[in-house]
Amino acid sequence: MHEDLIAHLHDLSAGFGALDARRMFGGHGVYRDGTMIGLLSDETLYLKTDEHTLPRFQAAGCSPFMYARRGETVPTSYWTVPEEAMESPQEMRPWLALAWEAAVRKAAKKRPAKKRAAKKLAKKKPRP
Repeated sequence: MHEDLIAHLHDLSAGFGALDARRMFGGHGVYRDGTMIGLLSDETLYLKTDEHTLPRFQAAGCSPFMYARRGETVPTSYWTVPEEAMESPQEMRPWLALAWEAAVRKAAKKRPAKKRAAKKLAKKKPRP
C-alpha cells in the first residue's frame, strides 16, 4: 500500500523539508508547505514538472503520469523519478527541489489572476 511508500518518501526527503501526503483520487498528493509537488499512484512516485524542469526528467529517462479520458490517454505534468533517486536522500533531494521549483512557479502564475479578478469585483460594486 501507499503507506510504506509514504514512509520511505519521508526518509528520502530528509534535509529537504517536511512532506505531507493526502489522499486523492485513489492515490495520494505529496505536499510541501501546503503546495502539491507530487503524487503517489500505483506504488509509484511522480513529481511536478514544468517547461523549465521537464528536460531534466526526460533526459533521466523518466515518464509521465497518464490517465484515460474519453478513450484517450492524457499525459500530465507529473513525472517519475530515476530509480536511483528512490535509493537515497542525496539522490532524491535534487528531484524534490526541481518539483518544488515547478510548483512554486505555477503558484506564482496563478496569483496575479486572482488579484485581477478581485479588482473586477471591486469595480462592479454599485456606488452610493
